[in-house]
Amino acid sequence: MKRLLILAAAASAALLTSACVTVIDADSDDDLAWHGENAQPFDAARSECRASTGKGLRSDDFRDCMAAKGWTRS
Repeated sequence: MKRLLILAAAASAALLTSACVTVIDADSDDDLAWHGENAQPFDAARSECRASTGKGLRSDDFRDCMAAKGWTRS
């Protein structure tokens, strides 16, 4: 029983800390507040979305592109 409790605690701690990313080393204010779970690397996703949409970082098209790559803005 004690082993099961320890295993459950370790598993829950691992799940709580995995696969969640927040951009903390942002280059500018436009990069702040993006969060991703199982997302593509932020810099690559941002570059691809800038190139593919041809629109500003605050446009709906850019936000939709980033969402498709696993990033959401809070």
